[in-house]
Amino acid sequence: MYTSFFGLNEKPFSITPDPRYLFMSERHGEALAHLVYGVTESGGFMQLTGEVGTGKTTLVRTLLQNRLPDNADVAVVLNPQLSAIEFLETICEELGIDGVEAKGSSKALIDALNRYLLAAHAEGRRTIVLVDEAQNLTRDVLEQVRLLTNLETSKQKLLQIILIGQPELRELLARTDLRQLAQRITGRYHLEPLTRDESAEYIEHRLRVAGALGEIFDSAAKREVFRLSQGVPRLINVICDRALLGAYSNESRRVSRTLVRRAAAEISGKVYVSPLLRWATPVMVSMGLLLIIVGGWSFYSQPQANQKQIAATVSPVTTNLALELPDLSHQEPAFNASQAPIDAPLPEVTLDEQLRLAMDLTNFDTALTTLIERWGLADSSCEQLVTMGYECLGQRGSWNNLRQLNRPAILTLTDKLGDSHRVVLTAIENDRAVLSIAGVTVSHDLDVVSDLWFGQYLL
Repeated sequence: MYTSFFGLNEKPFSITPDPRYLFMSERHGEALAHLVYGVTESGGFMQLTGEVGTGKTTLVRTLLQNRLPDNADVAVVLNPQLSAIEFLETICEELGIDGVEAKGSSKALIDALNRYLLAAHAEGRRTIVLVDEAQNLTRDVLEQVRLLTNLETSKQKLLQIILIGQPELRELLARTDLRQLAQRITGRYHLEPLTRDESAEYIEHRLRVAGALGEIFDSAAKREVFRLSQGVPRLINVICDRALLGAYSNESRRVSRTLVRRAAAEISGKVYVSPLLRWATPVMVSMGLLLIIVGGWSFYSQPQANQKQIAATVSPVTTNLALELPDLSHQEPAFNASQAPIDAPLPEVTLDEQLRLAMDLTNFDTALTTLIERWGLADSSCEQLVTMGYECLGQRGSWNNLRQLNRPAILTLTDKLGDSHRVVLTAIENDRAVLSIAGVTVSHDLDVVSDLWFGQYLL
């Protein structure tokens, strides 16, 4: 509908896994390299995991179409919700193995598969089983998968198995009763969402592949897409597709932040507002109430000197009326509003707001200085630390990894506007993280920090 309006050859943000649109980010390049390694090296298991919509299936399609060696035969299992027998039958069907003596017999199926693998090995061919959505495999099927790796010669495995799934696959393979299978996995990679810069490049990449000659999404719109999608490619596609439709309906050649926000609201049924507006409104209301309270105390509570001055001014009139003002000299000084505690609660500042307030100071150099101070070392760079016997180690992991390391670390946090910040994790106390933001110590729930942290840290 909108393709001709924007000068496109086709819809650029289709959610089908088209290898032509594969955006080779640093993470996707590493993931594809792991897959290529898995199909070119001999035997064993490879594991690729990632959140829903991060591009796992697109990587698999790219591998199958463009990166397979000429001597490889691949059996792809797309529906893993099978019994152990059905799983073996699917592999045999994918590899074109005929002549199974007894259908429904696991022994007959494995014997036929073993004969096929030995013949393929003799011809110098490699056999690969690729299982998608592997987090749905039952324990019985996973045990059968493990047993398949026993098909081997004296020098190498006859079968390479690649398991691809969501993060639940890692939890599944971490079970004690599956430790024999987990120990045979020779390569693991977890595919992370895109960063803010990568998300902007991803949008431009897909538009160029579809034939765009100029910029359609402005910079603010790209940042908003990242904030709303958190860098998940499938969500980026859905939001951008709807935003293009909205721009076409408005006869606008450019997609703005407002159109992106409106598109996301139409997709999710939620109303999205600017993060600054979301926290500024209650803050302004609270500050208004605070000013009213302070003004009230100042009006009704005057200093003692003012009260004496008032008494001296009105004394002649009160004398004529046979009335006397009470002597206030023995009483306590009047209430001073500037010294009085104010009971009105101040609005709680969120982690996102703290990061934005300290934006100029949440850079790598400031965080590294704080980290080095925690180690009791002199201020220096990572290069200088190497000469002192230390090393800066960048990793991706979880809170459990950081608990086990039990060392201060620099976390990379991304605020809701898509800006990156470096803060220092100084401690994990139960379910709270103690952070140093530009030298100021704050504490937040781990869940709150997790919303802005995608696992990147530096020791």
